[in-house]
Amino acid sequence: MAYELYYWDGIPGRGEFIRLALEEAGAKYLDVVRTSQGMSTMMEYLRGKHGYLGTPFAPPFLKDGQIIVSHVANILQYLGPKLNLVPPDEKCRIFAHGVQLTITDFVMEAHDTHHPISTDDYYEDQKDEAKARSRSFLKNRVPKFMGYFDRIIESNPANSGHVIGDAPSYVDLSLFQISEGLAYAFPRAMTNFDGSFPHVARLRDMVRERPNIDAYLKSDRRLAFNKSGIFRHYPELDQDPV
Repeated sequence: MAYELYYWDGIPGRGEFIRLALEEAGAKYLDVVRTSQGMSTMMEYLRGKHGYLGTPFAPPFLKDGQIIVSHVANILQYLGPKLNLVPPDEKCRIFAHGVQLTITDFVMEAHDTHHPISTDDYYEDQKDEAKARSRSFLKNRVPKFMGYFDRIIESNPANSGHVIGDAPSYVDLSLFQISEGLAYAFPRAMTNFDGSFPHVARLRDMVRERPNIDAYLKSDRRLAFNKSGIFRHYPELDQDPV
């Protein structure tokens, strides 16, 4: 039975972290909202029409048989062992989940560069605040988060270039996605990315070259970054490298 992924159509967003894991593993899945009745089906779940344990707060969520799993890090923790995208021992799985939760924090901060006041208001209604938030994000938060990710790759005892163990994990795939997102949203500010975070940059390139990921990136299943997603390119929010 194929996995069912529920997420908004037209944007990569948070759903992309799940797609990358499914694509890397060659798993069968249905991107439900991209089907003719998909949006109405998703809204049924969000409105609680599939029972108490089938009511997520928001997409993305994953349906595996009778099980509904919501939230990116929770979904990836669930899928990791099933897709062989996390080491088998408990200590490694817990560490991987912690790194994924850190990525979740970073994704929220990236989103808030263009919506620092409210997601209910348009970007144009908070441009001055967005400029200030973006300056702080690029100067302080990107180096803090990406520096951490770079250090743990370098410190991996397996010396594999991966975040954990000697094989690709769902955390590697997620780091690829945020690296690509930063390059799209802040191309000027990320000019020195590879030099500043060489281990993350090498990991990004390794992920991109993996056969299943390469095929996915060239397919119409891969949605392009755009101004409706988490990572958005507004030239006025970009800046020279700090």
